[in-house]
Amino acid sequence: MGNREDLLAGARRCLEEKGYLRTTVRDIASAAQVSMAAIGYHFGSREALLNQALFAAMDEWAAGSGRLAGQGDTAAERYADTWDRKIRDFADMRWLWTANVEAFVHAQSSPELLAILAEEQRRNRRMVAAVLRGVPPEEVSEADVRALGSMHIALLSGVMVQCLTDPEGAPSGRELVQGLRTMVDLLEG
Repeated sequence: MGNREDLLAGARRCLEEKGYLRTTVRDIASAAQVSMAAIGYHFGSREALLNQALFAAMDEWAAGSGRLAGQGDTAAERYADTWDRKIRDFADMRWLWTANVEAFVHAQSSPELLAILAEEQRRNRRMVAAVLRGVPPEEVSEADVRALGSMHIALLSGVMVQCLTDPEGAPSGRELVQGLRTMVDLLEG
């Protein structure tokens, strides 16, 4: 690997071990076994490097277990299974979700990161709505992007925080589906 790849691998190790906010330039350079100047040369800043390492880890997760393709005979069973897998991921990959939350906190004082995260949310809302509807992303309606995609992203964020804060008290996939059904009944009643 070259310095750039070493830095990305080192930044990922630091995210896993120290998190987003506590990782320093020195930590990354030490983990990558390269000079601190290499971070500026290849990425411009510690933040840019950490962002790239975090987004790469999120993309890996999304390509694997983060997909919305649960198992079961009904749509409700598949959605519950999808959530059960995500909830296991929140426990198994605690570092990724903690780093994600830290990045959101940091973004409140970083307009560049905030813009990147906002664009990622827009893209993810569209992708989620398309997957749930079973259509290509370019065919999903804006109404579904705003309602269906936003609802799923809101659930994802909220369940993630519950799992990080109180893993034993966090809902299961079946409980989430039941909660959604109950909310629909309440709204229709």
